[in-house]
Amino acid sequence: MNIMLLEDEPLVAESLLKLVRQLEPGANIVGPVESVKEARMKLEMQTPDLIISDIQLADGISLDVFVDYNIQCPIIFTTAFNEYAIRAFKVNSIDYLLKPIDKNELKAALDKFHLLQSKFGNPLYLKQITDLFENFEGSKKYKERFTVHLGRNVVLVPAEEVVCFSKEEVIYLVHSDGKKYITDYRSLDEIEELLNPEQFYRANRQHIISMQYIGSMHTDETSKIHLKMKLPECEDILISKEKAASFRKWIEG
Repeated sequence: MNIMLLEDEPLVAESLLKLVRQLEPGANIVGPVESVKEARMKLEMQTPDLIISDIQLADGISLDVFVDYNIQCPIIFTTAFNEYAIRAFKVNSIDYLLKPIDKNELKAALDKFHLLQSKFGNPLYLKQITDLFENFEGSKKYKERFTVHLGRNVVLVPAEEVVCFSKEEVIYLVHSDGKKYITDYRSLDEIEELLNPEQFYRANRQHIISMQYIGSMHTDETSKIHLKMKLPECEDILISKEKAASFRKWIEG
């Protein structure tokens, strides 16, 4: 059996790879694959029996890959959506695992795959997944305020006052007053699912930025985009060549 892993967070990818090897020792594992671009290249060479995929990869949404290649093998999604999205995907004969991934939950998902393996040749499979995803996105309510730590106190910060989220040893929220606050979130993936994508953008592995606080930008000779935020306290933020097109589409509306 061939299993393809799509995951761009190195520590999550390492843990997931270890779990899959323990639970499916006879499987041939492709990946971890970090980007939409790399996933497309891999899928041009072979179609796996099973895909275990995060929704957000380094340069875009993994679902775009599945639509482009009309993937008909089962997919186990991994990310940080809320319980309602998880229930929605479970009714479609796939599983949807909340990070951090529990070994017993992954085993149950793999057991379901083996049980239902013969049913995944149905051409309506991907369309049903896409419909579920789009219906969920259309009705989704985004987080309007975030709790952060200020010494021993907990402070509420409205989403419109967030300049960016920054990943260092912990996840920081950078406020419009220039201050950095520690959050309780474990990854930027988790935060990204809570934010309105019309307002916020995943710039790279370290930053999610707010459109209203972008000061200026320029493209260098390698086609990378350099952003300056309106606050002098913020470091310059880099958009990769691979993400440049999606960033321009987002910023232009």
